[in-house]
Amino acid sequence: MFDSPWRVLHVVANHEKRVARHLTARDLEYYLPLYAVRSKWTDRVVDLERPLFAGYVFVRFPSESRISVVSAPGVLRLLGSGVGETVSAAEIERIREGLASGCILRPHPKVSVGELVRVHRGVFAGVEGIVTELRHQCKVIIALAATKQCFSLEMDLDDIEVLRKPVVKDLRIDKKNSAVFRA
Repeated sequence: MFDSPWRVLHVVANHEKRVARHLTARDLEYYLPLYAVRSKWTDRVVDLERPLFAGYVFVRFPSESRISVVSAPGVLRLLGSGVGETVSAAEIERIREGLASGCILRPHPKVSVGELVRVHRGVFAGVEGIVTELRHQCKVIIALAATKQCFSLEMDLDDIEVLRKPVVKDLRIDKKNSAVFRA
């Protein structure tokens, strides 16, 4: 059991720690990776621990304990039953070691080529564009509304936010010329 893969519980938002307490009370093995963040409240600055994977708790259990796991208050569902929905013990151990050794692990939204994003910082703050490449940095194509001309801008992933997950279907990206056009 100790080398068995971890299952993923989808839990009510902001209830990850509460679910973890319920799993502890039921003598179930769980892992809730937390990272420290400093938050400014109106009257003071506080240090908080937040889940690295918001809305999820990892759990290992024998099959006869399944009902005890999914019936814990705050649990929405147990993700899938296939191999793709499990996390290996090695992956969990790397996350544990990374957090324990002081690595800065932070949640980050998944960004894909073709997604509409908004720039957060710098001269182009507030400008929207479409992601065309992902390497060490993110290449975003920005169009000037009046002229319909485009230019590319490279930036850190931390400097953008994804606006919409579904990609506009009639939008095409010409990677050779780094242009965006409607089909």
